[in-house]
Amino acid sequence: MTKTMGRLHVLAAAVLWSSSGIFAKADFFADWPQEWRGLIFAFWRALFAACILLPGVRGVRFRPLLVPMVLCFAGMNVTFLTAMVLSTAANAIWLQNLAPFWVLLATLLIFREPMERKDVLPLIWAILGVLLILGFELSSGVTGSRVGVFCGVLSGVFYAGVVVTLRQLRSENAVWLTAINQAAAAILLVPVILRLGILPDAKQLLWLGAFGALQMALPYILLSRGLRVVSSQEAVAIALTEPILSPVWAFLVWSERPAWWTLCGAALILTGLFLRYVVWDAFAVSGPNRPDAALPSANAVGETAALAMPDAAADRHAAPTTADPSG
Repeated sequence: MTKTMGRLHVLAAAVLWSSSGIFAKADFFADWPQEWRGLIFAFWRALFAACILLPGVRGVRFRPLLVPMVLCFAGMNVTFLTAMVLSTAANAIWLQNLAPFWVLLATLLIFREPMERKDVLPLIWAILGVLLILGFELSSGVTGSRVGVFCGVLSGVFYAGVVVTLRQLRSENAVWLTAINQAAAAILLVPVILRLGILPDAKQLLWLGAFGALQMALPYILLSRGLRVVSSQEAVAIALTEPILSPVWAFLVWSERPAWWTLCGAALILTGLFLRYVVWDAFAVSGPNRPDAALPSANAVGETAALAMPDAAADRHAAPTTADPSG
C-alpha cells in the first residue's frame, strides 16, 4: 500500500467515525425514552460491531488489565451516546476529546510526573474551551442539556481510562482488544436492555446494524490498514477531521445547530490538541517512527477518532498513540 492510500484509509476511518451524530440523532427513534436512548444505542452499536469484529480475532489471552479496560470502555460508550442524545453532537464529541488532557492530569496528580513546558499552553487552551462550554450550558436552565454536558465530560474521563489501560496492553493483539471491548460493552448492558423491554422495529434494527458496522467496525479495519504505512503523528493530524465533521453532519442531516459558545470552546480545544499532539510532536520527533507504539484508533474501541495520548505509566512523551479502542 502506498502512503497516499494509507492516508486515504485513515481519512475514511475518521469520516465514518464522525457519522455518530447522523445515527444517534435519527428522528425515528423519538418513541424511545430520551433518558434511556443513549444506553440503548450503546448496546446495539456495540453488539453489531462485536459480531463483525469477533470472527477476525486471533491471539486471545486474558490479562487482569482487561477488566478495567472493558469497564472504562462500557462507561465511555454509554456516556458518549447519552451526551449525543441529550445535548448537541458538537458538545458530545468535543467534551469527549478532552481525554488526552485527563490523561495528562492523571500523570501529574496520580503518577506524580512533572509537567513539561510544551504541555502548559495546550492545557490552558483546553481548559478555557471546556470552561466556556460548561459555563454557558450549565447556566442555560435546560436540565437535559446539563445532564448531556455532564455525560460528555464523563465520557472523556472514561476514554482516558481506556487509553491508559490500552497502553499497558499494547503487546496484545489489537483486534482482540477492540472486539472484547465491544462484546463486553454489549454484555454488560443486557440486564438493563431486558428490564427496559424496548426492542427496535425492522427499520430501526437496520439503522442500528449500520450504526455498528459503518460507524464503528469498518473504520477500525480501515485505520488498522492505514497505520501500516502512515506514522502515528500523521494519523493523529488526519483524525482530527472526526470531531470537526461530527457536528457538521448533524447540522446537514438533522439541522442541529450548535451554540456559538460550543463552536468557540471547540476551537480552543482543537487548538490545544493540535499544538500538543501535532505541532509540538512534529518538532520533537527524532529518529524513525515507532509503529509498535501505535495502537489502532480510538474509535473502534472508543468514541473519538485517533488521538495521540501519552503513556501514563511509561514514557508519556514517546511517540503518540492512536488509541483505537470511541464509545
